[in-house]
Amino acid sequence: MADSIKPQLAHAGIWVRDMDGMIDFYTRVMGFNVTDRGFVERYGGHIAFMSNDPTMHHQVVFAEGRPADAPSTINQLSFLVNSLDELRIMYRRVLKEGVENLLPRNHGNAWSVYFDDPEANNIEVYLDSPFHVPQPFGEYLEFDLSNEEILKLTKDMCRATEGFRPRDEWSADLADAMGD
Repeated sequence: MADSIKPQLAHAGIWVRDMDGMIDFYTRVMGFNVTDRGFVERYGGHIAFMSNDPTMHHQVVFAEGRPADAPSTINQLSFLVNSLDELRIMYRRVLKEGVENLLPRNHGNAWSVYFDDPEANNIEVYLDSPFHVPQPFGEYLEFDLSNEEILKLTKDMCRATEGFRPRDEWSADLADAMGD
């Protein structure tokens, strides 16, 4: 880029059919809080702002107006957690919730749990691993394994893959390429 402006993703907005149902799911399962609600005259519907970060007014915005027969146009909404233990808790939470399309994946460069929210929008909860392998890449992630076993399995899987590198080395090269 010619200048140093690099916008960062801050929030996503979703058209919804059932505002209360979506708010219920995102508060109970995803741990979000409603920070504001109101009516938007321009759209003729209600809007809800949600966050799980007290420094951010909103990370997800729901707006009424999605037609009943309209499929999701979202490829995925991705939420980062801090540890394999937190990812395991989320996996068990969504498993208990009975969500559709539950898929735990080991991408080599990240560990993920994919599932649908109540309106069939694809959600990913993930954690970066200390490794890099070219993507797309993925194997089933077995949460019955210990953190140490998952880390060893991932490291062995990545080392056997062409293009494997430690994440910090890959990140440093990417930063150089981006001019940072």
